[in-house]
Amino acid sequence: MSRDEVIVRFEEVSFEYGPKYPIIKEVSFPVRRGSKITLMGQNGAGKSTLFGLIMGAHKPESGEIHIASGLTIATARQVIPRDQMDFTVREFFERCFSKKIYDIDPRIAKVLDVVHLAAPLDKVIKTFSGGQQARLLLASALIQDPDLLLLDEPTNNLDKAGIEHLTQFLIDYKKTCIVISHDAEFLNAFSTGVLYLDVFKRTIEQYVGNYYNVVKDITARIERENKKNAQLAKEIQENKDKANFFAQKGGKMRNVAKKMRDRIEEMEESQVDVRQEDKTIRQFIIPSQPEVVGDLLHITSYSTIKNHKPVTHKADIKLKRNTHLLIKGPNGIGKTTLLETIARGGKGTKIMDEVTVGYYRQDFSTLNFEDTVGESLMEVMDKKVDETMRGTAARFLITPAMIHTKIGRLSEGQKGLVAFARLVLQKPGLLILDEPTNHINFRHIPIIAEALNKYDGAMVLVSHVPEFVKQIRIDEVLDLEK
Repeated sequence: MSRDEVIVRFEEVSFEYGPKYPIIKEVSFPVRRGSKITLMGQNGAGKSTLFGLIMGAHKPESGEIHIASGLTIATARQVIPRDQMDFTVREFFERCFSKKIYDIDPRIAKVLDVVHLAAPLDKVIKTFSGGQQARLLLASALIQDPDLLLLDEPTNNLDKAGIEHLTQFLIDYKKTCIVISHDAEFLNAFSTGVLYLDVFKRTIEQYVGNYYNVVKDITARIERENKKNAQLAKEIQENKDKANFFAQKGGKMRNVAKKMRDRIEEMEESQVDVRQEDKTIRQFIIPSQPEVVGDLLHITSYSTIKNHKPVTHKADIKLKRNTHLLIKGPNGIGKTTLLETIARGGKGTKIMDEVTVGYYRQDFSTLNFEDTVGESLMEVMDKKVDETMRGTAARFLITPAMIHTKIGRLSEGQKGLVAFARLVLQKPGLLILDEPTNHINFRHIPIIAEALNKYDGAMVLVSHVPEFVKQIRIDEVLDLEK
């Protein structure tokens, strides 16, 4: 089997979710055996849909997808299906295979080691934390040892050790993989090429090289295009002014003006369509509730999980306005559970009575998936002004068409942007954030970090992305491992 062998080929493939939701138009590209490819694109471009097309879950409207005969494909989904939450670890992995595997226990042990998770095989899935469930999903793809591995945001919810383990696994992986991720350092460690899905042109561009080089190429090209456009725009305007001047003179000058207008048209046509998907969200601030003073949050005790059992610890943490608390610790120690306890004012935590809580959950369960985006944003506003809502939405690349789309139809990244827009409109006194960079396009992350850095209410943050945390002022740290 040659490493140059093409194992997946798209030929003129188009796909849409009905006429309002086009995803790709007449796209062609090959995937060669042994390549390790990053799939890039703006939130909502259709990256996960592309995986669905490769897996055969979606059928193209036109064009053909050729898959090499006998090719095995596995994917790590983003969430564990609800009907599998009561399975044991062993039952969960048995479901990955169409026939019974007799030596499954050592196989499970091997993949759990790769994803850095120690778990008894009779433990029930729903008792795992969000981060541990993410590891199980990843392991469920790896255990199949497929010819083509499709990974959708595999580093979400993984701590540093988990990301290191996965990176090494992918570097050593002898077969082919395509990865969707917003973690630049992780991608750069193993990528040999990039498929770039342009959300506005609905096309796919293919680049060869490691991740950083490709991003540099794309950035340099955009800069060149922007410069060329700026120069052309200046010339076009000068020519328009001259043409208008000559046209008013009448007689022969009218012909000169007409020739100039033809030239202007040519110049306008040669302007490059600047890639709209390279837009970032606009800078924003999350206003805080102005009238609250004193201890907005008091934590007197909290629990962690040690050897699969809860352990209670005493604490005395008080957050006033403009105090930022970072909660640290490995996956499965209880960070998300602690945030949930804080948000509802549960045991060991007390929130001042009149404080508004803005809660960004990593699973977006604070959003009602049946609401439209507009309804979801209006819900948190005290003064319900349509113009204010739409203005804030636009800052987060939420288009007028998206306002009427149900939350459940959005990509995970778009749900994240809606969740941030809600926080801006809600004006919370206490901000609770659980992994706020998961699913978010890498271009938006510095802007989000700046907004959180400037937030002047009380804030509790959990994030496993050190580069992100570095950009945010942190006043206190609670390390659950210590």
